[in-house]
Amino acid sequence: MELRNVKSPEDIRNLSVRELEDLAQQIRTAIIETVSKTGGHLAASLGTVELTLALHSVFDTPRDKIVWDVGHQTYAHKLITGRYDRFHTLRQFGGLSGFPKRSESPYDVYDTGHAAGSISYALGLAKARDLNAEDYNIVVVIGDGALTSGLAFEGLNNAGELKTPLIVVLNDNSMSISENVGGISKYLTLLRLAPAYRSAKARIEKILDHIPTGPSTISLLRRFKGSLKYFLFPEAWFEALGFRYYGPVDGHDIAGLKRVLAEAKALKEPVLIHAVTQKGKGYSFAMEQPEKFHGPGPFNAQTGEIVKEPAPPTYSQVLGQSLVKFAENNRKIVAITAAMTDGTGLKPFKAKFPERFYDVGIAESHAVTFAAGLAQGGMIPVVCIYSTFLQRAYDQIVEDVCLQNLKVIFAIDRAGIVGQDGETHHGQFDISYLRHIPGLTVMAPKDERELINMLWTALSIDGPCAIRYPRGCGVGVPVEDAFDSPEVLDVGKAEVLCRGEDINILALGSMVYPAIEACEKLAQKDISAGVVNARFVVPFDLDTVTDLLRKAPLLVVEENVQDGGFGEMVANAVGFGQDKIHKLALPKQFIPHGSQDRLRSVYGLDVPGIVAQVKKLLGR
Repeated sequence: MELRNVKSPEDIRNLSVRELEDLAQQIRTAIIETVSKTGGHLAASLGTVELTLALHSVFDTPRDKIVWDVGHQTYAHKLITGRYDRFHTLRQFGGLSGFPKRSESPYDVYDTGHAAGSISYALGLAKARDLNAEDYNIVVVIGDGALTSGLAFEGLNNAGELKTPLIVVLNDNSMSISENVGGISKYLTLLRLAPAYRSAKARIEKILDHIPTGPSTISLLRRFKGSLKYFLFPEAWFEALGFRYYGPVDGHDIAGLKRVLAEAKALKEPVLIHAVTQKGKGYSFAMEQPEKFHGPGPFNAQTGEIVKEPAPPTYSQVLGQSLVKFAENNRKIVAITAAMTDGTGLKPFKAKFPERFYDVGIAESHAVTFAAGLAQGGMIPVVCIYSTFLQRAYDQIVEDVCLQNLKVIFAIDRAGIVGQDGETHHGQFDISYLRHIPGLTVMAPKDERELINMLWTALSIDGPCAIRYPRGCGVGVPVEDAFDSPEVLDVGKAEVLCRGEDINILALGSMVYPAIEACEKLAQKDISAGVVNARFVVPFDLDTVTDLLRKAPLLVVEENVQDGGFGEMVANAVGFGQDKIHKLALPKQFIPHGSQDRLRSVYGLDVPGIVAQVKKLLGR
C-alpha cells in the first residue's frame, strides 16, 4: 500500500505483516526527507515506526486512546492519521506541530512536549472511562529516559494500586536526549538480558512446585519462592507495582508486537510491555549518532551532514566554555543538568571535570534540591536547565534554595521564544515565576560577553542567582579576553547606552540590540530615542529609571509574557508617571511554533516592531 493513500489507521488494519513492513520503509523515507528540510526530532521517530503501526493495527483508534509521552516519537503516528499531505509543513509557522496536538487531530489525546506525564494523564483518562461506564482501551507509550523522572513512578505506583485496565508500552532505546544515566538505566539493561534468566525460570519454578510440603514448611517455602523470584527475575519489580509484565520484546518485529499487544488488550488489567527499539532505526547516520540526530536542524539526507551557516557560538556554548574556564581555578564549581548535557553546552565541562559533572536524568526537581545540598556542603553548583523545564522545579527553587539562601546559580537556557518546538518549549514565563522570590538575583545578558561577566558576578554573590539567556547564537562580540579577565558587574545597576529626548527604551537581555537598531531607524525619522540595558531584573535599578522617566516616556521591552513580567515590575516600582511607562512583551497566551525570527516579528519583538511601537506611542 502506498503511504500517500493512508488516510487513517483503518486503512492499515487489514494489511499483512509484509505489507506493514513495506509501509514502515515508506514512512522512514518520508520522515527523513521532510526532517532533512524542516529539522525536527528524527532519531526518536525513526525508532518507533513499527511500534506505531502495530499499535494502530491492534487498537481501534481514535476510540481507543494512545497517549504519547513527550511526543518526540510521533511522526509515524502523524503520517498514518490523516496528516501525510501536510507533513511537509512540520514545525513551520502555521503548519503541523512537531508534537501531539489535540486541535490538530482526534488521534492526538494529550498535548505534550515534556517527559513523564503520560502515565498520570492516561490513568486519569482511564478512571474517567470507568466512572462513565465506558469501554475503550488506553495505551501509554513512554520512553526509558522518562523513567528517570519521579512523575513517571508516581503514575505507575497509583495505576498499579487502582488496578484499572491500562497498557503501558515502555519504549526502551537506551537513550533520552543524551545517553541515559542512573540506576533505572542499569535496571532496564538487566531486563534486556533477561532471556538468560527466563530460560531458567520454568525449570526452577517446576522444581520448587514439586518439593513436598507439609503444614510446617509451606509458609517458609512460599517466602523462599517469592524471594528467589525477586532475585532471579528482574521484571518482578514491575509486577510488585501491580503491572503484568511482558518483555522484553523486539520493538521492530511487527508480528511479535501485534501478538503481545492483542494479549495485553484482552487482559483488562494494568500491563507493562517492554519493547526494545533502536533510536534512528533505518538511517545509518542517526543510528551511529543518536544524540546528534535527536533534534537536528536541516541536514543533507544523503551524507548526514547538518546544514550550518557560519555563525557565532551559541549562548549555551559560551556558558559551557565559561564554566570550564572558571572551574579551572575554583574546585568548588560543579555543573548539573537534567538529561541535556549537549543542549546546555556542558560536554566540554563533562570531559574536563567528570568528577564535578552531574547529569541527573529527566529529574529537574531533584537537580535543584541536589544542588541545594551541594551548596550547603560548600560547593558552588551551576544548574543548567532550559527555562520551560525549570518550571517543573519551582517548589524546589523556592523552598530548598531561596528560603535557605543557598549559593546556587541557575543558568536558564532557552529563555524567551525558542522556535519550532512551540508552546511546550518557549521560555516565556521565567521572569514572572522568579522575580518575586525573596533573595534571588535575576540577570539577563545583552550579548555573549555580558553572559560571561554575569556568570563571574554570580560566583561572587553570596546567595542564589539566575541568569536567563536565549536559544541560539550570540551577536558575535569578541569574548576571548572576557574569559581571561571577566568583570564583576555592579549588582542591580543598569547600563545607560544612550539617552533620548523623545523616549527611552529600557530593554532586557535579547531585546537590547534590537532596541539599539530601532533607535538608529527612529533617528532617521527625527525621533530621539535612548536605550538602557536593564541587565538586572532583581535587584532593579529604580534610580536610573526614575531619572529617565522625569525627562521622557519609557518603553520597557522584554521577551517574556507581559503579565508578571519585567515591565509590570517597573511600572509597579515607580511611584509616579504611570501614564508614561509603556510595555512591549509577549501576550498572555501560549505562543505557537515557528522560527524565532518569524515569531518575534509576529509579536513585535524585533526592530520594525519596536520602531512601530515607539511611533505609535509618540503619535508619529
